[in-house]
Amino acid sequence: MAGIHHSLSASSKTGLRDDLCRFLIFSHFLWILPKGKSFKSSGRRPKKKIYYREHDLDRVMELQKKPSLILQLKNIILNQKNRCILLRDLEKEVGIVEKWNFMSIIERYPLIFKVTGGSRRPYVLQLTDKALSIVEQQKDVMEMMEPIVVTNLRKLLMMSMDCRIPLAKLVLIQPELGLPKNFMEDLIPRYPDFFSVQEFKGHDYLQLESWDSSLAVTHRESNLFMDPMNGKRLHFTKDGNCSCPFSFRVKFPAGFRPNMRYLEEFHKWQKLAFPSPYLNARQFNPASPAARKRAVAVLHELLSLTVEKRLTSAQLDAFHAEYQLPCRLLLCLVRNHGIFYLTNKGIRSTVLLKEAYDGSCLIEKSPLVRFNDKFLSLAGRSEHSLNKKMPLTVEVV
Repeated sequence: MAGIHHSLSASSKTGLRDDLCRFLIFSHFLWILPKGKSFKSSGRRPKKKIYYREHDLDRVMELQKKPSLILQLKNIILNQKNRCILLRDLEKEVGIVEKWNFMSIIERYPLIFKVTGGSRRPYVLQLTDKALSIVEQQKDVMEMMEPIVVTNLRKLLMMSMDCRIPLAKLVLIQPELGLPKNFMEDLIPRYPDFFSVQEFKGHDYLQLESWDSSLAVTHRESNLFMDPMNGKRLHFTKDGNCSCPFSFRVKFPAGFRPNMRYLEEFHKWQKLAFPSPYLNARQFNPASPAARKRAVAVLHELLSLTVEKRLTSAQLDAFHAEYQLPCRLLLCLVRNHGIFYLTNKGIRSTVLLKEAYDGSCLIEKSPLVRFNDKFLSLAGRSEHSLNKKMPLTVEVV
């Protein structure tokens, strides 16, 4: 797997640009001067454009902070030979700074983690019996996930320009796809009819071995086929939705009030036909309206193939070449704010597929997400907690 670390270092170059874009996009307002005018000539305050925040979707990331640490610590413990780790060795796994965040988690959730030792014996961290009883179900969950992740991996390769993706980039989004940590050694070799690993220009790539036309159907199209009103509700409403063959399901922010001109232009865009994301992008002029709408469909499909229907903007940015994404990617996401939502909550800015969420709750949950929810219930995390308007605070005694 030569070249993986080299490619990952290249992706880190987008960090500065990502931080700059976050500052520009998530400023509370952006002042835009009318074309051909200035403060001196107009004598009026410039027109104000606002990026509307959606607090329920912001809370999706806020509520992930402690659960993500819990799950990460669980995996660290399970990856040890005896399913336990010396507390003094925890620093080697996560670093000296992050260690203290995990120490707080250990102290806060005694129903999940326990520490034994003392009296001249080293302190050992392990999972409690309750936590282990849930962990025993993980093998069955991963078996249920395998056909899902294999199918999604094939679809990702089918959408790519040359039906291949660098392994380093797959590793970058491995948790988001639900792939097991050792998927290159345990999963890929079991499907030689679907995948192969090939070297290209000094880097290892995962190559698609066989095309399956039945998989070349997007999540957007599947939803249209399942909609009982498809073909019957052809008129457009003020919310911008319509069951046209090329329309997207949109959810405008609560504070957004589009005028008639905006709705007319948006309705034309909803009706605009565009090529399938599973057709090779080289066939189309990227500057054409149809190709630009196709790029929105590609982003929609990429997010739909993740287990929680979200990726960081840096992860999306890493796939520019494979999927011919828009050069001004973040601007494309902001313009399509009825389909995608950008939040700067959390460590990095994250892109969420709005139709996949009801408030702060994921609508369709894979077996892996349901398993994680069950494990996190030991920490007091539940659907009821997600729907509360106040921040989640849990104290386990």
